[in-house]
Amino acid sequence: MNAFISGPTAGSLGPHSAAVNVEFWDMVCPPHMRRVISSKDSPSDAEGNEIVDWWVERLKVVQDDCLEIDSKEKVIFDRAFFDSDRIISLWPDFSSSPIITRYLWSPLVYSALLRNFPILQPESIPALYDFSTNTTLTGLVALHLRRGDYKRHCPRLAGWKSQYNGLNRLSDLPDKFDSSPYTYESDEYNDYYMQHCLPTVEQLVTRLSEIRKENQELKRVYVLTNAWGFWLNGLKEALLKDGWQDLKSTLDLFLDPKQAQVAAAVDMAIAERSQVFIGNGVSCSYHWYLSQRLTKTIFSSQA
Repeated sequence: MNAFISGPTAGSLGPHSAAVNVEFWDMVCPPHMRRVISSKDSPSDAEGNEIVDWWVERLKVVQDDCLEIDSKEKVIFDRAFFDSDRIISLWPDFSSSPIITRYLWSPLVYSALLRNFPILQPESIPALYDFSTNTTLTGLVALHLRRGDYKRHCPRLAGWKSQYNGLNRLSDLPDKFDSSPYTYESDEYNDYYMQHCLPTVEQLVTRLSEIRKENQELKRVYVLTNAWGFWLNGLKEALLKDGWQDLKSTLDLFLDPKQAQVAAAVDMAIAERSQVFIGNGVSCSYHWYLSQRLTKTIFSSQA
């Protein structure tokens, strides 16, 4: 974990309870000293705050020094929870928690940002070194563009009537997903869904043009993607014709072998600092981009 992140979750010191590794836990809390509480009776299909309240009531009476939660019989926050809007009730508390407010990327990730200074083009070099501030890469719009497996996955999501994931449904976000005007499985419904899940080059050019009208400082595009280079070349050519100065992507990053192992985190760190971020609302990955940007009060937009 420490290869990707710093902060409380990774065990950093501060005015909060730090996470510990398994070896330390086994040393200070051997099995015979642990009080084990099972999650099997925890609420299902409940609002996030109700689930947390249920656990608070059970944990606050525990006097043991070592407490273990056994979630083998029931996952506390499962995939269905994160796919729903039930997580939204947790946002007020989560957004003010040290877990997110004191979150930092690892030194390895920050070293990759510094190494790619020519691509990121910050207003100053010190801006990339100052990890404590909400440094913004002015003029840069970051675009989360999942391809590859999404050619199969997006039609499946459409067939399942999936909506935007959890936090991507926050009411303050500028873009909404509403397929209700379209008949399920009709061409219009599928076209609407694919526009949000797997947009074409033409749709991306149009969307970015709309965003640029609202944010006239934008000049450059950075694409977080697993797309093939030839497809990105076509997108770049179309955007240059539309007046954008440049397009760089995940494929353009200069990374050493260690940095390459955390390339996804490097992408996230760039998206966090971009002036505007356009995400994919049906992607579970967008949760983390979104939480980081909203916590730092940086404008965010969904595709």
